[in-house]
Amino acid sequence: MTPADRFGPHESAVGHVTGSALYTDDLVGRFPDLLHAWPVLAPHAHARVRSLDVSAALNEPAVVTTLTDVDPPGEANSGANRHDEPLFPSEVMFYGQPVAWVLADTLEAAHRGAARVKADYEPLPAVLSIADAIAADSFLTDVLRLARGDVSSLDATALDLPVHLRIDGELEIGGQEHFYLETQCAIAWLDESGGVAVHSSTQHPAETQEVVARTLGLPRHQVGVECLRMGGAFGGKEVQANAWAAIAALGAWKTKRPVRVRLTRQLDMALTGKRHPYLARYSAAFSADGRIEALRLALYSDGGWSLDLSEPVMWRSLFHCDNAYHLPAVEVTGRVCRTHKTSQTAFRGFGGPQAMVAIEEILAIAAQRLGLPADVVRERNFYREGDRTHYGQTVEGADRMQAIWSRLKESSEFERRRAAIEDFNGQHRHVKRGLAITPVKFGISFTATFFNQGGALVLLYRDGSVQVNHGGTEMGQGLFTKVRQIAAETLGVPLDRVRMMSTRTDKIPNTPATAASAGTDLNGAAVADACATLTARLTEVAEGRNLPFADLCELAYRRRVPLFAHGYYRTPDIHFDSSTGVGKPFHYFVYAAAVSEVEVDEFTGAYRLIRTDILEDVGDSIAPVIDRGQVEGGFVQGVGWLTCEELLWDDQGRVATASASTYKLPSWSEVPDVFNVEFLPRASQPDVVFGSKAVGEPPLMLAISVREALREAIAAFGSGVTFSSPATPERVFFAVRRARDGAAGAQSIPVEAATASGSTAIRVGRAGAP
Repeated sequence: MTPADRFGPHESAVGHVTGSALYTDDLVGRFPDLLHAWPVLAPHAHARVRSLDVSAALNEPAVVTTLTDVDPPGEANSGANRHDEPLFPSEVMFYGQPVAWVLADTLEAAHRGAARVKADYEPLPAVLSIADAIAADSFLTDVLRLARGDVSSLDATALDLPVHLRIDGELEIGGQEHFYLETQCAIAWLDESGGVAVHSSTQHPAETQEVVARTLGLPRHQVGVECLRMGGAFGGKEVQANAWAAIAALGAWKTKRPVRVRLTRQLDMALTGKRHPYLARYSAAFSADGRIEALRLALYSDGGWSLDLSEPVMWRSLFHCDNAYHLPAVEVTGRVCRTHKTSQTAFRGFGGPQAMVAIEEILAIAAQRLGLPADVVRERNFYREGDRTHYGQTVEGADRMQAIWSRLKESSEFERRRAAIEDFNGQHRHVKRGLAITPVKFGISFTATFFNQGGALVLLYRDGSVQVNHGGTEMGQGLFTKVRQIAAETLGVPLDRVRMMSTRTDKIPNTPATAASAGTDLNGAAVADACATLTARLTEVAEGRNLPFADLCELAYRRRVPLFAHGYYRTPDIHFDSSTGVGKPFHYFVYAAAVSEVEVDEFTGAYRLIRTDILEDVGDSIAPVIDRGQVEGGFVQGVGWLTCEELLWDDQGRVATASASTYKLPSWSEVPDVFNVEFLPRASQPDVVFGSKAVGEPPLMLAISVREALREAIAAFGSGVTFSSPATPERVFFAVRRARDGAAGAQSIPVEAATASGSTAIRVGRAGAP
């Protein structure tokens, strides 16, 4: 197979189409004596558990037992970092938090038994918003900080500023529900040796193994975790799969019977974490030609009740607050708020999207105030080759961003369409169109350096067939398809001779999560390493002869040459010192850009996405069809986050958008009428497997172009405005009204008022900015 032939089928295509592909819950038929688990849910966002009486549940027919805090033989805590997530809490920290579990022969009996558990609570005050958390000094982290240059010009409050334009304001950015097709699920049982076996829908089998072992007080070699595949994850199963696996394992340990934990859709949405909502407060100074001179940015995230991954999520926000722009003087701080909500967690982009929305907001407002086209301001602030980020990393490949920008503007006919939109808007009073182009620069690697490693085990059989094991998990993103192609190409065998095996901790130990867009980089490189070892052995056996692969394997076996090999890969030369804020946390950057055009209706705020053109640097694509699917899907998911998906909690702390009937997901109506996706040609990336680049997360941020196109369309009704995210039709409607009324905040207002209202304060420098 050559790179030009990399259009093979998805590794599980037949299984997906026919329904024969198995997921965790499909395995229940293998366990005839399976027990079903159902949680006892606390009806408070914050409360102390005074007492818990489970005796009535045991009188329910078909109920076998209950699980409470007296049952775990080990540490009953699923917290990944701080061990701050007790499985059986004495203090309830979010509405619906499970305080006990009921196990029964049927799910219905477990449900009835849970309803009979008597719990007495002492309600406590609850913190339910970022603003409330700031006021109450309720935080999960100290202040995180990155800085360089002199931002003291932003300390001035008089109109006589040494800058042409200063803007001050704040932006609220909503969270997002993962809504993976397969909800959280785990099945656990005891094996014949007395160990525990777990099937789990998890992105991180090694960590799930760790949490199960911790709960049961066992060494990790007594616990085996397997993941066949997941029906989606998007980060929501990176750490949050662990608790459900631990409950299933504890139930199996207690009853000596297999136990299944599967959350219904409503339970999943009520009990699991989301993308972090953010509050961004900023002050920025610009020159007359739109170049950013100084930026002070404070980011606050709603972390929910426990730390989870919120601290590394915030670090990535600090890293990506620049997007594709050189910030000569910047101070960016971040702090994670503790609220009495579900513990917010990893989600595609991992904090990068929120920070990138903030910087794009700032540049767009500056462009409006300076009377410059937004695309011109963006381009003038691009990194140039050799520039360094605000954390000290050289921006290698920055010239690709400029190339993508220029090529995309030409291929999308950006200038012609902008002129056509001006004509359209001049002729239509109640409907306006907007056009915007936005860039993406996204760093690839885990920001925790030790996670940047991958392992593999490749087995050759005497007939020339191949089994491939590695530490990555398949969640529909096509990792197994890419790794299969890597193995086939490296060994020189047809794809149908390579079989991908499920991910198991007893095959590849101590693996990182499949996350950070690094699945192929790490696991694919490890598989290539193992295959290269085998190829070298077979080459020596062949002694220059051109033998069929199967004959060569048989000959190697007869000569007692091992037909299996371990592979390993560690990302080279990455490091970061959080105490100094300096390092090289990323192996490379992915660059991309998108042009989007929208049409907005004044009377309803409704809008449609007319066209999107995307050009992305994917390196030398291993699987172009897979990569195209990731770009298209990631973009639409980002459009959902920024336009229609809105998370709401009521005043009791309950998730009010806890089903598909109340949470608006993107559908065909959110897909652009015209959708063009292209890859940057001749873009092989050095020091990455097969010259490829990661593609999982970067496309999501291309959806910012839709938000910016909406801004342009709204401004066409009168004047520019700012608006919170997501840009729902309701928010767009009121933004249009403000634009019509001229209430865009163009007048000078005190910084304190801007902070309170979310408006933008404009200070005019001596050069006389508008």
